Amino acid sequence: MIDEVLSDARSAMEKAIKALKKEMTKVRTGRASTALLDDVKVEYYGVLTPLSQVATLSVPEARLITVQPWEKNLLPAIEKAIFKADVGLTPSSDGQIIRLPVPALTEERRLEMVKLIKRMAEDARISVRSARREANENLKMLEKEKEITEDEQKRGEKDVQALTDEYIDSIDTVLQAKERELMEV
Repeated sequence: MIDEVLSDARSAMEKAIKALKKEMTKVRTGRASTALLDDVKVEYYGVLTPLSQVATLSVPEARLITVQPWEKNLLPAIEKAIFKADVGLTPSSDGQIIRLPVPALTEERRLEMVKLIKRMAEDARISVRSARREANENLKMLEKEKEITEDEQKRGEKDVQALTDEYIDSIDTVLQAKERELMEV
């Protein structure tokens, strides 16, 4: 029973970490990354399709993303979709390929980004704490229903707290790594 509660808590906390990492990939550092274009959808034969499914995305240089559409007639639609997505990049096309230069971040913009990632990390911590609260409530319910003893409940709560501490530390590690990457000139 306790193992089941711990497993559920671990699963919820793992989801919070994965969501944080996914969100952090979308935060623009001074370096080019195709992850910046993950949310861009292009109208392809009347259907909104992810950009990565209609073009080849690559990073030939540290500050340049290239988009090579599989069909040339998609160039205008892709440019329009990138503008609409408001990712902070200005596409330029030569009729074959779209180039997206990634401008260097100003110090002010870097500090704004750091605030943003700290907010994301705090949201992840809240999710982890919520999973802890839910696990502790489940343990108390099991004890009330006499499925586990009071000692087992207390031991289970200690295990849940240890798990919480582990995931909070993991969030802090992810945050520090992204903060270092952002502040790198």
